[in-house]
Amino acid sequence: MFGSGPGTAHESRGLSGPVLIPTRFVWPYGGRRVFLSGSFTRWLEHIPMSPMEGCPTVFQVVWNLTPGYHQYKFYVDGEWRHNEQQPFVTGNCGTVNTIFLAGEPDMVPTSFSPETSGRSNMDVDNDVFTHVEAVPRFSQADLDISRHRISMFLSRHTAYELLPESGKVIALDVNLPVKQAFHILHEQGVPVAPLWDFGKGQFVGVLSALDFILILKELGSHGSNLTEEELETHTIAAWKEAKLRLNRQLDGNGRCYPRRLVSAGPYDSLKEVALGILQNKVATIPIVHSSSQDGSFPQLLHLASLSGILKCICRHFRHSSSSLPILQHPISEFPIGTWVPNIGEPNGRPLAMLRQNSSLADALSLLVQAEVSSIPIVDENDSLLDIYSRSDITALARDKAYTQIHLDELSIHQTLQLGQDANSPYGFLSGQRCQMCLRSDPLHKVIERLANPGVRRLVIVEAGSKRVEGIISLSDVFRFLLG
Repeated sequence: MFGSGPGTAHESRGLSGPVLIPTRFVWPYGGRRVFLSGSFTRWLEHIPMSPMEGCPTVFQVVWNLTPGYHQYKFYVDGEWRHNEQQPFVTGNCGTVNTIFLAGEPDMVPTSFSPETSGRSNMDVDNDVFTHVEAVPRFSQADLDISRHRISMFLSRHTAYELLPESGKVIALDVNLPVKQAFHILHEQGVPVAPLWDFGKGQFVGVLSALDFILILKELGSHGSNLTEEELETHTIAAWKEAKLRLNRQLDGNGRCYPRRLVSAGPYDSLKEVALGILQNKVATIPIVHSSSQDGSFPQLLHLASLSGILKCICRHFRHSSSSLPILQHPISEFPIGTWVPNIGEPNGRPLAMLRQNSSLADALSLLVQAEVSSIPIVDENDSLLDIYSRSDITALARDKAYTQIHLDELSIHQTLQLGQDANSPYGFLSGQRCQMCLRSDPLHKVIERLANPGVRRLVIVEAGSKRVEGIISLSDVFRFLLG
């Protein structure tokens, strides 16, 4: 979308056997023609550098280096230059930059493109950033300018731009049995659906995966098996009434769930829609239109999400990314997301994680109590294995699995296997469900990944070990961008 694409790693000539570490060099200070030279070319070869897409003043190249100590310098428009923001020394070749690569490469991907075939999202890419990343630390002025331009764009564009040329939107009757409703959500592959009340002639709320979680927890609390009959006795309307009575017991903070439907019109600004999602802590907002003044006979046009709004931002700034100077900076520089303590910028909110042998009951309780939409599943070293999300709960509707389980006895591993597509070649540890990034990834790459349909968060992992360092959600990105 915007920013640079993955660089090309040039193979060293005449060498076989030694470990080669693809290393990205960046010259961020402009020029017409920029070259790289260094001790790794015996100072004889000038390696041409290319301007980054959408940011013509930043030049880059990826070159394979052997582990050890290297010196390098930039040849800019016929003049030798060094980068004062990186380590440098003065010697026989004048002032030169230096880099030391350990024997084990510390690799950081430049791209996690989901369209790349034959590669799991759990794999670590071979095109890498290293310690030579040379974009200066962002300033408050850069942040203020970027936020202002994004805010102005969102204020001037409307929800109408989110409407697809074609597609379907599913709504459910409030008198539908809860059991049937969740079968529909699972079969249609949607985590949420608006609710229609024929008696009132209007949309009155939404049914989401969180409702199913609360139902299972309530039924499970009685110590009995979950049966199909128990779910079939309740309509959606009956459950919503019961939910109002239960929510203070289920929510330790005493926060009430919204009683009214949060919706938007097609001519509301994108900023209003985004703020509505953030302030009401919902995943989607129905876009509803009525041609009558009293709001009768409303039409459901679309379910707006932060992902769709982020895609609009990417599309608008695709060829002018330099107008958003914060995009090139690594996410670790910003107070964004939730991080493991002592890593990144602390925000006082612990990162919820579970082992794969944890029970489904533990996972559901954590999703509700921590008010999060997903939980990383890790091994004993806190390395990422998978992720369990609220929407995964609807998979229990498949083959009526909810009628045969005890929440305390079913592990997360077993739960994810139940929801696994029988025709899928991937197993629990395949990583196809996990979307990852690294702390040194620039903000524009994180935004590009989150703008993809179905991606609501990225797990921040340590290169190589995949040890979980944090998590960034769509909501985190918008709270940061909107200030």
